[in-house]
Amino acid sequence: MVSAVQTVSAAQGQNAPELRGFREVQRLAYACAEAVAGQLRPGVTEREAARMQRVWLRERGVRDWFHLPFAWFGDRTAFAGFKVPLQFFPTDRKLEPGMPFILDMAPVYKGFTADIGYAGCLGLNPLHDRLLADLEAHRELILREVRERRSLREIYEDVDRLMTAQGYANRHRAYPFGVIAHKVDRVAERRWSPQVFGFGTQALKGLVSDAVHGHRDGWSPLWSPYRFSDHPPQPGLWAVEPHLGFRGTGAKFEEILVVTDSRDPEQSAFWLDDDLPHVRRWAEERVAA
Repeated sequence: MVSAVQTVSAAQGQNAPELRGFREVQRLAYACAEAVAGQLRPGVTEREAARMQRVWLRERGVRDWFHLPFAWFGDRTAFAGFKVPLQFFPTDRKLEPGMPFILDMAPVYKGFTADIGYAGCLGLNPLHDRLLADLEAHRELILREVRERRSLREIYEDVDRLMTAQGYANRHRAYPFGVIAHKVDRVAERRWSPQVFGFGTQALKGLVSDAVHGHRDGWSPLWSPYRFSDHPPQPGLWAVEPHLGFRGTGAKFEEILVVTDSRDPEQSAFWLDDDLPHVRRWAEERVAA
């Protein structure tokens, strides 16, 4: 894995040339999510939705993955009953009218990595609309506290408290190691890269390498509620995914947060891109209000 940390310098910040490749693949992934969401109909299964994402991205040049696409329908959007990692993989669950869904994909394109989550619903669902609206406060909280250089563990706990105050359950805690985020980076390009349990081996090697180096230097590439995340944000790119759940309905976003070593608060941390579906949705709702 090729490090992107040094290229996101305090001087360049949001204008760092290196970030253009990450922004391109993140936008490609969200374009895929919107295209596939627009094709979902009653009776489509999670496996079919995941395959639609793979095909759409491969037709546009994606040959490698941090992880293959996932799709979750109905109460599986809240990870209801999830106990083991295999339950995250797509199933034959069929989409029904009014049912929420989440599309999650992590393509590698031209050596750059994205990891995104897109929450939608097949038709009207006021509860799901409310969850989506309430996610905005989490995006704001995470950015503010990263800029304050609070420890990742403290920020995780504050996200937890906000979810509780909103009346929701923390569903990212169901992910392996309970992570709300993980680091992403560049990946050496290959014509073909094998996968292990749905994860690209090249990207996994990089994450393991980060974990080894981080352990030596006192930080972790996994943002979790545990002691190994009790350190300030490490410069680099983080795929962040706060995930709300309420009685069998789940919603989340996932996008890249850039952390630098700048002393300027606005340049010390920023979202890679503000032109994303959930951000546009919140802006439209404010205008409508």
